[in-house]
Amino acid sequence: MPSSFQEAILAAASAPPTDRYGVIGNPIAHSKSPIIHAAFAQQTGQLIRYDRIYAELIAFDETVMTFVREGGRGLNVTVPFKLDAYAMSTSLSLRAESAGAVNTLKFDGEEIFGDNTDGVGLMRDITHNIGNSFEGERVLLLGAGGAARGVLLPLLEHKPARVFIANRTADRANKLVDRFEVSAKLHEVELVGGGYDELAADDVFDVIINATASSLQAEVPPIPTTVFGPNALAYDMMYGPRPTVFMEFARRNGARAWDGLGMLVEQAAESFFVWRDVRPDTAPVLLAMREGLQGEAAVAARAPR
Repeated sequence: MPSSFQEAILAAASAPPTDRYGVIGNPIAHSKSPIIHAAFAQQTGQLIRYDRIYAELIAFDETVMTFVREGGRGLNVTVPFKLDAYAMSTSLSLRAESAGAVNTLKFDGEEIFGDNTDGVGLMRDITHNIGNSFEGERVLLLGAGGAARGVLLPLLEHKPARVFIANRTADRANKLVDRFEVSAKLHEVELVGGGYDELAADDVFDVIINATASSLQAEVPPIPTTVFGPNALAYDMMYGPRPTVFMEFARRNGARAWDGLGMLVEQAAESFFVWRDVRPDTAPVLLAMREGLQGEAAVAARAPR
């Protein structure tokens, strides 16, 4: 018997499409976005079609314009095209401007509206799903690349007391501090940056966010174990069938650890809202996605080694 979640996907897939959306990237076959958006569409009664779209590295603009000519209304944008999407946009949201990258495109006539929903997705997962407030907290943000840049403005808007951006190259961290200095002052947040080796023994944090790709290489950023404060929350933007090495490292040092699956679902919900002006309920979709990952882990555990 198919589950209600599977039925939702099948129903959305077989419904008469009125508007076309998709996710564009290279590679793209692994993307779970079509499953998520099919569930959102069924839940909200929106008749849409949502596809994976592969683009050659040198053909992003051409692939997007073909999609638009064929009736496309919006795209999610994943690696490595977020900067290309930023450059293509004719108008930008404030959060896309601050991130310097776009993960959501909306097409309306001649206008190409670029948005970035990564940061609000992260904040909503941590504050709503996990139930952790940022106000007055001490936050350690690991990494100074696009992922960190994309979440900094929403993070500052939640008014933590202090944000330390730590990166292998201190100069990149300090450039992010300079970029967001005005926003930090506006929200009365102490924003500092430096190398991993500049984290002192008395630097203790309430929330530690791993915005690096280190977990993909089964590595942990070189941070001291003393950064985890009492009952600290450690959040890895990566996710998979099993806990990431960063999550395991954090748990060994007394922290509560979460992966980035909720961020994926929440940023998708924000994109859906940008396109359709309807906000889906993420809780049942996140639960179904989590159960799917647990199923993958169970299958992997039974596989011969």
